[in-house]
Amino acid sequence: MPTILEQTEALVKPVCDEVQVELVDVEYVKEGQNFFLRIFVDTPGGIDIDQCAAVAEKLSELLDENDFIEEEYMLEVSSPGAERPLKTKSDLVQRIDSYINVKTYKAIDGQKEFEGYLRGFDEDTIKLEVMEKARKKTLSIPYDAASKIRLAIKF
Repeated sequence: MPTILEQTEALVKPVCDEVQVELVDVEYVKEGQNFFLRIFVDTPGGIDIDQCAAVAEKLSELLDENDFIEEEYMLEVSSPGAERPLKTKSDLVQRIDSYINVKTYKAIDGQKEFEGYLRGFDEDTIKLEVMEKARKKTLSIPYDAASKIRLAIKF
């Protein structure tokens, strides 16, 4: 049986296509006593409140019709923010030369988190340029080793 996230994604993708926004991520989380179904959408030029509202309105109707979530929850549709997740291989290809954060399942050279410039991606390997003791170094991180990849803000 499909999960809540899979069912929600199947409903929201056509809505996003209709409203001409990109589906970035879907989350279903419990915070305190409340459950939240969060939909993150974006466009190349950014997202505005009207686009979020259009997705929320159309998706809310579909969720009511399909009624596959047992608990009461709050639906939130918003921008993924400046540190948006990079969930697909296509996201990585589009973000070459962007500053990113990569977390890995297991330590690589004694570390599980890396930040640097994405210099390349070839379907299997993330090429990340990092600073190590004031010197640039390029790391090769296996794509399958990455637990989470997102854009990062360099300070």
